[in-house]
Amino acid sequence: MNLRHYIPQLESIVDNNYKFTFTVFTPVYNAEKTINRVHESLLKQSFDDFEWVIINDGSTDGSHEVILDIINSSPLNIAYINNKKNKHKMACFFQAVNLANGHLFLTFDADDECFPTALETFNNEYYALSEKEREYIIAVTGLCVDQNRNAIGNQFNPNPLISDTFETTAIKNITGEKWGFTSTKHLQSITFNDCFIENGFMMEGIIWTLFAKNGYKTKYINSIVRIYHTDIENSISSSSHEKTALGAVIYNIVIFNWFYKKHALAAPKFFLKNLYFLISKSKYLNLDLKNYIASIDSLVIKFLFIILWPLRYFFK
Repeated sequence: MNLRHYIPQLESIVDNNYKFTFTVFTPVYNAEKTINRVHESLLKQSFDDFEWVIINDGSTDGSHEVILDIINSSPLNIAYINNKKNKHKMACFFQAVNLANGHLFLTFDADDECFPTALETFNNEYYALSEKEREYIIAVTGLCVDQNRNAIGNQFNPNPLISDTFETTAIKNITGEKWGFTSTKHLQSITFNDCFIENGFMMEGIIWTLFAKNGYKTKYINSIVRIYHTDIENSISSSSHEKTALGAVIYNIVIFNWFYKKHALAAPKFFLKNLYFLISKSKYLNLDLKNYIASIDSLVIKFLFIILWPLRYFFK
């Protein structure tokens, strides 16, 4: 198995004519009890120039029937796909990206809520940027609270912060659940081999770090936009170590290949932690050492990986 085949690329960005400002995408798997609160949140939005794309990913409960009831009664612009077979979240994500008719793409999980001014806040913050700034600042991300209105993670400093996923995580140590949109035309310019979406649980972080690698930035704001329900596990993206291992391994490899050479001295603890995760996840995959060595660019990381390989079953 050549792990490099799982790594997506970014092609030239092509402008498109979109009908809406936002595409709000909701992936659904067994969410019959929670999808209505997503609908209620969208009905309450003070900014209404959006479409709602729902993809039901092979649910085994009554999600399909609940969604049909919503569509039949809702005034919203809704596009619906009912996957008969479960494809997993990354496949659904790109299904929705390809369908999107909104300039800005926002994933809104099937068990969460957002505040009535969320889309208005996102719209205002994005278009407060100059046209030249929007050539490289392609996303806006805000803060979340849990269902008890407790803050999740830390805030951005300064506010707003113009940065990217790698820098905020590795250098600035920003933690906690956040929520935001990305330019649709940039998402539609991502290319990948089919194996990237056909092998289950790929991490969305691979997509965001791809943009960071290519120099694109996000505007991070300290506005609370989303209510993240920590009491309910999102079953479309959660699974066992065995099922998530491949996606985690690909994520760790791209972190090293795209950022280690430039940022090793600035974030040594971050890279050591990622090496630990790469080693620990490798034990769940039936791959030889040579598969990993052929996929890692850095000679330093190759060497450390070889040294630690015999100890991987001791890593939790």
